[in-house]
Amino acid sequence: MPQKIVCVGKLKEKYLKSAIDEYQKRMQRFGKLNIVEVPDEKAPQNMSDKEIEQVKDKEGEKILSKINDQDFVITLEILGKEISSEKLAQNIKDWTTYGHSSLVFVIGGSNGLSEAVMKRSNYALSFGKMTLPHQLMRVVLCEQVYRAFMINSGSAYHK
Repeated sequence: MPQKIVCVGKLKEKYLKSAIDEYQKRMQRFGKLNIVEVPDEKAPQNMSDKEIEQVKDKEGEKILSKINDQDFVITLEILGKEISSEKLAQNIKDWTTYGHSSLVFVIGGSNGLSEAVMKRSNYALSFGKMTLPHQLMRVVLCEQVYRAFMINSGSAYHK
């Protein structure tokens, strides 16, 4: 079963690309893990709240264009639910067992997600209150998705 991560911005750092490539390779035994990048919007340093919302809205339109109607969408949000790796594994098992064959994880840009993307979300997930660079978050998410599939397969990887 293919999984998809839609994220804002291009990954430039080779060490992060290498880590993601490794998890994509490991995931092949369970299905393809697709990474879909949408371009980020130019955002000057000292933007007003209105300008930030405009940037998020433009990025949100690009994100939503990569999501199908039947997709089950999991957004990464600082105010989302904080869960364990085991709970993520159980959720993925439940979502895929009960009619959601296509899971799409969404990582927003440096300003966060638009209201439209958050409304489209079926589940808001948080990796904690700490701020992480969204490029690094891709690696963490890839690892956790892989870990979830390993947990569900009964592998010792999780130990």
